[in-house]
Amino acid sequence: MTHKNTSPVRVIECPRDAMQGIKPFIPTEKKVSYIQSLLQVGFDTLDCGSFVSPKVIPQMRDTAAVLQQLDLSESKTKLLTIVANERGAAMAVDVPQVTYLGYPFSVSETFQLRNTNRTIAQSAELVDQLLERCAHSNKELVVYLSMGFGNPYGDDWSVALVEDWAGKLYDKGVRIINLSDTIGTSNPTNIAQLFTSLLKALPEVDFGAHLHTTLPTWHEKIHAAYSSGCRRFDSAIKGLGGCPMATDSLTGNMPTEKLLSYLTAEKAASHINMLAFESSYNKALQTFPH
Repeated sequence: MTHKNTSPVRVIECPRDAMQGIKPFIPTEKKVSYIQSLLQVGFDTLDCGSFVSPKVIPQMRDTAAVLQQLDLSESKTKLLTIVANERGAAMAVDVPQVTYLGYPFSVSETFQLRNTNRTIAQSAELVDQLLERCAHSNKELVVYLSMGFGNPYGDDWSVALVEDWAGKLYDKGVRIINLSDTIGTSNPTNIAQLFTSLLKALPEVDFGAHLHTTLPTWHEKIHAAYSSGCRRFDSAIKGLGGCPMATDSLTGNMPTEKLLSYLTAEKAASHINMLAFESSYNKALQTFPH
């Protein structure tokens, strides 16, 4: 039975996630052209770049240059960039085109150390600093609860643990939290458990689903989240990208075209222009190496 939430679904397209793991450098002008086409589709937000060390993610070293060349005048789509520390946040808040700063906060200590070189406790302190910086620059912080559906390291995980951290982040002032299936460990049961519980416990928080999937499981994952009331979904055209930590090379991002076909079948309201999406899909085929 589908949840009674009748809010329009907000689709967050993630070209940053799609591009970051590609080894050959995609020229800046090619990135600009692709993201410009995505701005016409009607996505709520584009996760379009990151201000992190170019040594760690060389593909994203031109994020500032890409953002400066975008024409946002005829688009209502907002832009999000990922940051991993104060230095990245300082760079991101200086870019007027950016609305959201995204920070990956892991409920797995092992992954937090691997991903951002800090402990969970240190990450919690950084969240306070990022919130303060956002408040002073008219930006908003989006926190990704990475390893939100389990982890491969043997670290503790439970629905209660995720609820606890979501509550702590809410108390700090975070109002957008994405549950991130970093390595494809989500399943219909834990997706439904988390969204049903969290949406009820923290109704003022905008909870999103950042689900990684193999092709056979995309439908059941979207359906579990949507049926539980989730109305914010991250996806990437063709399912490109995913976490480089994933052991299964077939585990990628939720394909946007699959998400949109699901929403069409459910007669769910969204602001997507399908003709513009088709154009962007074709552009993705030209932009990314096959």
